[in-house]
Amino acid sequence: MDVRKHLVDSYGREIRDLRISVTDRCNFRCTYCLPEEGIEWLPRSELLTFEEITAISRVFTERFYIESIRLTGGEPTIRAQLPRLVAMLSSLTNHQGQKINLSMTTNGVTLPLLADPLREAGLDRINISLDTLRPDRFLQITKRPQFERVLEGIEAAQSAGFAPIKLNVVAMKGVNDDEILDFAAFGRDHDLQVRFIEFMPLDGANAWDRTDVLSADEILARIESVYPVDPIKRTAAPATTYQYRDGKGSFGIIPTVTKPFCGDCDRVRLSAEGKIRTCLFALDEHDLRGLVRNNVPSEELVAQIESIVSTKWAGHSIGRVNFIRPSKSMSQIGG
Repeated sequence: MDVRKHLVDSYGREIRDLRISVTDRCNFRCTYCLPEEGIEWLPRSELLTFEEITAISRVFTERFYIESIRLTGGEPTIRAQLPRLVAMLSSLTNHQGQKINLSMTTNGVTLPLLADPLREAGLDRINISLDTLRPDRFLQITKRPQFERVLEGIEAAQSAGFAPIKLNVVAMKGVNDDEILDFAAFGRDHDLQVRFIEFMPLDGANAWDRTDVLSADEILARIESVYPVDPIKRTAAPATTYQYRDGKGSFGIIPTVTKPFCGDCDRVRLSAEGKIRTCLFALDEHDLRGLVRNNVPSEELVAQIESIVSTKWAGHSIGRVNFIRPSKSMSQIGG
């Protein structure tokens, strides 16, 4: 008998996607995510173990209608023995008895070493974050001279059989807004689905300003000035996807700031230290680690998860006078 429940918030949205941060640490220092200095990482004892991550994930997949799990960070690939965790999570199934859809977002720098082991362990899809195609600008944004290594990581992921690979690009005025068409061409030429993401107020230095946001409409207008495109019917995914009319692939735009997709949001996030967050911009977190380490019955975990999800906001308030930035950076929250 199927004991699963529909995990529905108070606005009628069903949760089907679990985002898991496996570490708050990162080997880059991207300006929109982390301060360059003065970072206090979580003590390793406070991180969820692989067994704890799997136990919580099993409750989500066996007791609710979760369809997909995405691993994030920080930079997930710097968590030691990550392929072992992937193999553990790959054993989980959805309500139809099929393997759970397992994906990961990474900066790509370790993929020359890890792409094959991750694929063999059961990882299905990869998103790679890359905000510029210029080595000097890459160093300026990330504070690391690893541009060529990331390109090697993209090639390694393709060679390992990951497809389609999505390339996440945070579009920022005055930083990389002159590369929109370059990225469009790069995606078309290398069989990558580029996803342009509006700059969000989750930077480590709290320097975000609305005037820095290159809007979804501006991004689309620049691409349409060169390439005829057609929109693809929208799903619960955050990106609005467009198909090139000449058949050379597609690209997506995530309009988090100017056209929020909160009404279709179907995800919750589990932080590296075991706290549930119902929105990137939520001010509250809810601990599950303590429950797992105290070996509470699964029914208690189920009840706690349902209670947490019931507090999910109708939407964020970016751009409104009452908006309060989260006290944590994107690296600490998990992307």
